[in-house]
Amino acid sequence: MNGEASLAARYDEIKMRVLKAPGAVPAIIAVSKVQPISAIEELYRLGHRDFGENYVQELVRKAVEMADRGYSGIRWHMIGHLQTNKVKLLIPHVYCVHTIDSEKLALELAKRWKSSSRPGRLPVFIEVNIDDEAGKSGVRPGSTAELAAKVAAIADLELQGLMCIPDPEHHQDSESDPFRRLRELELTCRPWSKGGLSMGMSDDFEKAIRAGATHIRVGTALFGARR
Repeated sequence: MNGEASLAARYDEIKMRVLKAPGAVPAIIAVSKVQPISAIEELYRLGHRDFGENYVQELVRKAVEMADRGYSGIRWHMIGHLQTNKVKLLIPHVYCVHTIDSEKLALELAKRWKSSSRPGRLPVFIEVNIDDEAGKSGVRPGSTAELAAKVAAIADLELQGLMCIPDPEHHQDSESDPFRRLRELELTCRPWSKGGLSMGMSDDFEKAIRAGATHIRVGTALFGARR
């Protein structure tokens, strides 16, 4: 099986698994971190438009190159930790930011978005450190509603909901299930949040869908092991 057929087969399999999972059908964000432009092109030709990157410079480089090659309509999602000094580079290309973890970052995104004259508001998610892991980015669960209220009050941003990357050791069907806890936490953020839940990756996206995920982030299961 050649590379393109292999990617097509994996893409079809993931879409089938998504449809079979009990719950609403989420947006599939193809995590294209370290993947070559050729793989993004193949997936684009298969009809996919949502791609996620962890690093600003890589997202910008790929967005420019894909645009230069005539591929329009791609929705680039920033899914990695974002520093305020990188926001200016990101804004001309990004469709949605999933990793807001402070009011300072939210204000910088809004300022740069407004000055870019791009239409509408920038969709964003608040990243939650759902397991309170030391040294991990994201707002603590107990401070999430307060940050949600502040982000929702910023005119140039549109708060979609919450995002998390759980500790794998906490993945069990019990009260400690991180996806269930993120869903419950999102409910405490109403009416500021719009119900979005960005959660679930290659190893656990079906479980995330069952818990109410609206966006899943799939890399390895789609593109294969990173080289």
